[in-house]
Amino acid sequence: MEMQEWDSGKLFKVSGSYWQSCTIHAGAKLDVFTVIGNECFTSEEVARKINSDKRGMALLLNALAAMGLLLKSEDGYSNTSFSNTFLNASSSKYLGHIIKHHRNLITLWSQLDTAVQSGRPVRSKVSHGDEEERENFLMGMFNLAMGIAPGLSKIIDLSDRRHLLDLGGGPGTYAVHFCKENPALKASVFDLGTTRPFAEKTVETFSLSDRIAFIEGDYLNDDIPGGFDVAWLSYILHGEGPDDCRQIIRKTVSALQPGGLIMIHEFILNNTMDGPLLPALFSLNMLVGTDNGQAYSEKQLAEMLENEGVKDIRRLDFTGPSESGIITGTV
Repeated sequence: MEMQEWDSGKLFKVSGSYWQSCTIHAGAKLDVFTVIGNECFTSEEVARKINSDKRGMALLLNALAAMGLLLKSEDGYSNTSFSNTFLNASSSKYLGHIIKHHRNLITLWSQLDTAVQSGRPVRSKVSHGDEEERENFLMGMFNLAMGIAPGLSKIIDLSDRRHLLDLGGGPGTYAVHFCKENPALKASVFDLGTTRPFAEKTVETFSLSDRIAFIEGDYLNDDIPGGFDVAWLSYILHGEGPDDCRQIIRKTVSALQPGGLIMIHEFILNNTMDGPLLPALFSLNMLVGTDNGQAYSEKQLAEMLENEGVKDIRRLDFTGPSESGIITGTV
């Protein structure tokens, strides 16, 4: 892997980069971009609408303007085209939920040294936390999937498939877009009961309630019903250790009909495990938040599939915005 070049300036910048992260997190948490919308407001007006301290709000808005996320004029502050598109909750491309989820992870990451020394997480899974954190996590996954699923569903040919298993599918975003692209396809989203309201709302929004069902269950502890001819596993294996990953793949293969297609969408490390950067960092995210989770290499995932009798294993020519990849095979 090509080594990054470092100097003291870059070291300082990276070390303090959380200042910018926390500024964005605060803006998203306080919904300043949504409050401003298409208008131009003074810091006092924004503070009044959010019930915030005037001085604190002025400092935050100035910092967001310095970062290029707000425009400052004599009349006050307005959104940039980018912030109005991705940080205004009224936009269909809103990414605020995943930003708020990242905010929830700050406390965990600040204890990374403790997790490294102990080898244990410093807190239970965020998705199992309080209601607000669970909503941010699940709708954050919706935010991410909405940036990938519409285009991906057009390049993965499922025209000859009839029943999709979206395992651990959360809000069901991928199931929605695979079904939209393939009129003969129906789908089942298999996930925890706490996810059902988010999934059913998403499916209803896209008017697909007649083709997409929700199956309540825990893929580690419950059986997965059969009868599927394609399975989609997106961002679930990294939350588990190798043994549980093998169990999940084993159950999925058993749920597929002969000739069925299994697709794994993950942060995929190279086979030396030292890159790409984001999957390597994501392994640390799993260290602080899960018992045994990690990112896996292409070789590790392929071997898990091979051990369950999956054939024709290949990696698709696809790289997601977070350096994710897709590995497929048939049973």
